Amino acid sequence: MLLSLRIENFALIDSLTLELGSGLTVLTGETGAGKSIILDAIDAALGGKVTSRAVRTGAERALVEATFRVGSDLSKWLQEREIEPIDNTEIVCSREIVASQGSQRNRSRINGVLMNKQQMEQLRDRLVEITAQGQTVQIGQPPLQREWLDIYGGETLLKQRAEVAAAHAAAQQALHALEKRRKSEQERLQQLDLFDYQLRELRAAHLSDPDELDQLEQERKRLSHSVELQQQSYQVYQALYQNDSGAEACADLLGTAETTLQDMVEYDAQIQPILDLVSNALAMVEQAGREVNLYGESIEADPQRLQEVQERIVELKQVCRKYGPALADAIALRDRLQAEVEDLTGGGQSLEDLEQTYQTKHARMLEVCADLTQRRQTAAKHLEERLVAELKPLAMEKVQFRVAIEPMTPSALGADRVTFLFSPNPGEPLQPLTEIASGGEMSRFLLALQASFSQVESAETMVFDEIDVGVSGRVTQAIAEKLYQISQQHQVLCVTHQPIVAAMADQHLQVSKQVIDTGNGANGNGRSSNGKTAKKDSSTSNSSDVRTVVRVTTLDTNQRREELAQLAGGQTAQEAIAFAESLLSQAATLRQGQSMSSPAPLPEVKPRSKATRSKAAKRG
Repeated sequence: MLLSLRIENFALIDSLTLELGSGLTVLTGETGAGKSIILDAIDAALGGKVTSRAVRTGAERALVEATFRVGSDLSKWLQEREIEPIDNTEIVCSREIVASQGSQRNRSRINGVLMNKQQMEQLRDRLVEITAQGQTVQIGQPPLQREWLDIYGGETLLKQRAEVAAAHAAAQQALHALEKRRKSEQERLQQLDLFDYQLRELRAAHLSDPDELDQLEQERKRLSHSVELQQQSYQVYQALYQNDSGAEACADLLGTAETTLQDMVEYDAQIQPILDLVSNALAMVEQAGREVNLYGESIEADPQRLQEVQERIVELKQVCRKYGPALADAIALRDRLQAEVEDLTGGGQSLEDLEQTYQTKHARMLEVCADLTQRRQTAAKHLEERLVAELKPLAMEKVQFRVAIEPMTPSALGADRVTFLFSPNPGEPLQPLTEIASGGEMSRFLLALQASFSQVESAETMVFDEIDVGVSGRVTQAIAEKLYQISQQHQVLCVTHQPIVAAMADQHLQVSKQVIDTGNGANGNGRSSNGKTAKKDSSTSNSSDVRTVVRVTTLDTNQRREELAQLAGGQTAQEAIAFAESLLSQAATLRQGQSMSSPAPLPEVKPRSKATRSKAAKRG
């Protein structure tokens, strides 16, 4: 239930706070007064779309806060998102819109916790049902009619529709795989032959290491120069460790130097670091000599291995020329060709296997579609009975209504085409709703439909934007009574131009536009310092100081009488006032009668301070 609404710098509204109660609340005012702006603000607070003009001219930021009282059915949803209701019963849905250099940034919060668009839409479906004027056109669209029928069918029908969507996706996937195999079979076989040939060549090369070619080149060089390596290693051994020609080797020279330094250390200890360096050098030279000698002894000429290495190098270079340029590229191509071949052969499945898979999944889809059709037929029967019962009190005693369900090509939404057939007059055949219903009949139909849905939907607040458009007289009275009847179980907000509807309200809000002077001693509310309405003085005021704002007044009994008189009009003011008084008297009698025969209304909500309303919004 919507408890309060706070709006700042939204469209024409500079600052506005509304306290709302249970039952039926109507908003009246002249055309263009800003009634729809208030409904747009409610929609915006719950993540609805906002236009580029949402932020009031001259302001940088707009804010809308809607405070709701929630029931236990929302507690699990809130807990999953780690949101704690205020006093265990309230949540504040806020929307901040910041205008910056021709663009907008939006932030939605619930009790100060940032929410994304999808989460806000989920919450909106649970809190508010908004019925706008444009829906009288949309309701004639078969896809929307099918959607409404499914929602009316409840959770089991929607669950079955989800099974249909899954089965349809599986069947489409199987069909796609089958068609891919069937498509251009000759081209597929030619491609497969080419891939097979290339893959055989690459597999025959036994490729595994992308560095194999470099390693083989190094091995080939070593094997090709084994004799030179043996001779050179022996030369290095003689130079380092033992010289057969009689000349002193490096180790001999270092040994002599070490002996001399040892003698010098006995006389001067400062020579010790140099001795250590020479000793380390001698040890390293001796180690290098031994290792180069072992290396030379290990080298053997191996003509057979040399030939194998050369042949392998030739093979790998040929592979690189065809499938490279590098060996790593050839290995990657081999792996890719393997996947391509598997794809062209159906991942191991034959054409017959793919056909069988598709037939099985298609049959499963038809099975769940048939089950969905049966559930829709059951829901349609209930909707027909319920809707006719709701339409008859709306001056449509002889109305006929049927939900036509016809077969169509299966889709993710089933295999049914749903059409609402309607006949408001006796003797006239049932026809599609949009082809026969007048504007007033469409309005009544939409109201009856919403009344039917109020029995199955959980949204506690229902908003109607001029649902009574195009009707008058007795029909208007019937609509007023239906709105009041719905308000006994749901909070109802209604924008109306009909005095008969407005008279039935529990709370009456008057919306008006005012031109205020924001300069020359007048404050932002358009009043001067002494509290009287500021008047524009062309001699002192600048046109830039004049602004248009929307104001909302909660009407008392006398003010309601005057507003109803304004709505009703009449030849004289006395006639209009008399008519308004009769409407209020009649409405009081009707409300009393309906209250005695209807469920108890929602408890009234006492107004709360602004501090309480804003407590959650100030978090974070």
